[in-house]
Amino acid sequence: MNSLIKKQFELTRGFFIKNAESLSDQVMDVQPEGFNNTIHWQIGHVLVSAESLLLGFPQNGSLPANYGELFGTRTKPSDWQGEVPTVETLIEQLKEQLTRLTAIPDARFEEMLPEPFLGMSSVGEIANFVAFHESLHLGQVQTMKRVVEASL
Repeated sequence: MNSLIKKQFELTRGFFIKNAESLSDQVMDVQPEGFNNTIHWQIGHVLVSAESLLLGFPQNGSLPANYGELFGTRTKPSDWQGEVPTVETLIEQLKEQLTRLTAIPDARFEEMLPEPFLGMSSVGEIANFVAFHESLHLGQVQTMKRVVEASL
């Protein structure tokens, strides 16, 4: 099962990166009507969510500490202050993070959580959620791209 989780990371992240790299700069920071954020935010959110749930952000120091304030749950670009990483930087960090995700030892996925999180009780279940969550945001990116491009 653990190799399946890693394959899912590779598949989902690969599609996410491919889509992000194909987008024009014109669409990255437009917040379409009816949406709470931008594609730029979506890309950062996917990065921060995976890092938080599986790799120990912010304690691990792999990403700048302010990423949580920029891309965490319930944040939005209209509240951004200070230095915001470029989309190109975020995409490179997504690629690097994939290497770290697939390097998680198989035994780690069998570990039980100290307490359930969103109904999940093991690291493996959290890993499956991370891949699922990322695919949801990929759909958002694709939808936002269509909406923004239609308004240009």
